[in-house]
Amino acid sequence: MTLDPHRLLRELFDAAIEAAHPRATLAPHLPADRSGRAIVIGAGKAAAAMAQAIEACWEGELHGLVVTRYGHGAPCSRIEVVEASHPVPDDAGERVARRVLELVSGLKDTDKVIFLLSGGGSSLLALPAEGITLADKQAINKALLRSGAAIDEMNCVRKHLSAIKGGRLARACWPASLYTYAISDVPGDEPTVIASGPTVADPTTSADALAILARYAIEVPPNVRAWLEDPRSETLKPGDPYLSRSHFQLIATPQQSLEAAAALARQAGLTPLILGDLEGESREVAKVHAGIARQIVLHGQPLAAPCVILSGGETTVTVRGDGRGGRNAEFLLSLTENLAGLDGVYALAGDTDGIDGSEDNAGAIMTPQTHAQGRALGLDAAAELADNNGYGYFARLDALVVTGPTRTNVNDFRAIIVLPR
Repeated sequence: MTLDPHRLLRELFDAAIEAAHPRATLAPHLPADRSGRAIVIGAGKAAAAMAQAIEACWEGELHGLVVTRYGHGAPCSRIEVVEASHPVPDDAGERVARRVLELVSGLKDTDKVIFLLSGGGSSLLALPAEGITLADKQAINKALLRSGAAIDEMNCVRKHLSAIKGGRLARACWPASLYTYAISDVPGDEPTVIASGPTVADPTTSADALAILARYAIEVPPNVRAWLEDPRSETLKPGDPYLSRSHFQLIATPQQSLEAAAALARQAGLTPLILGDLEGESREVAKVHAGIARQIVLHGQPLAAPCVILSGGETTVTVRGDGRGGRNAEFLLSLTENLAGLDGVYALAGDTDGIDGSEDNAGAIMTPQTHAQGRALGLDAAAELADNNGYGYFARLDALVVTGPTRTNVNDFRAIIVLPR
């Protein structure tokens, strides 16, 4: 069998990204009648590309405002695109959130609002609740990101500190008809978790948010605690009348991207094994993947080489060191340490939005030579992992994957190719 595993890994990653891009996924889900007037709002890393996609196919009057991450914008003619900070919110995100609420206030039951939602919207559409400052939200957000909290836990806290999330945006649009088109970046594709669910019911409570903050030993100022103990901090719950005219539709999911990569792998002669959406500490998830790859190499189980292991989801990193790197670099560095150059195993881990954490790379690539090449440069994989320095490690090896902003987001993508020894 002759193939270039390095090239194939990049092609699998590209296929996963393309399968989730709004230019291919949004139009089929829009109403057949596109001649009416619509107000478009949106938030997330894919917001600009989603706005472009709807402009390309909507025949009627269209105007609105979307917010995306710095550098992820795209030119639109009828919808304004604003950029703000991710993953920690800034005042630009706060300003645009206020403008979005103003845009949808005072609507009538004959009005139509289209909300374009994707991952990253939690920090990009940032409007603190009453009595809470943006600085409060920034500090808590930073602490959550460093704590190792899962995405649903982080978003539970965000929702209860927000004036726009947890269904509150739907309440602001009432009584207009509201149509949310979403790209999922969360395990399980739960609408209430995607960008903290601005237009859907929220089953979590303020008490849950307080419990999460306590679990990760995150201290909050008295005004924040007072708000979370106030009944007004509760989000909209299932059955709330303000949600009766709100409709939600997924247009792209992590599973679709994994299936697209699997189809390409079959064309290349590899048997795919899809593990699905995964959560947990990046370094621990890598140990599981390493164990599966080793079993394939040594025993041909649970399938024989040539094959590819595919997984997605959103892992977490508990920051203990001073190094650079996001979830995917951390995963790959742990995989490198655990496989230690196992023959025939190649891997890519990357974020489908093109940015691994807050770095300039999407991810990195590991080959059977990576471990030895690192040692030749004086790099100890275990020590680099202890310092959370996945970016630094793979940068030294010139093994970073740099795509730039992809303008979509179905979260992490991992592919491990196992070839016959």
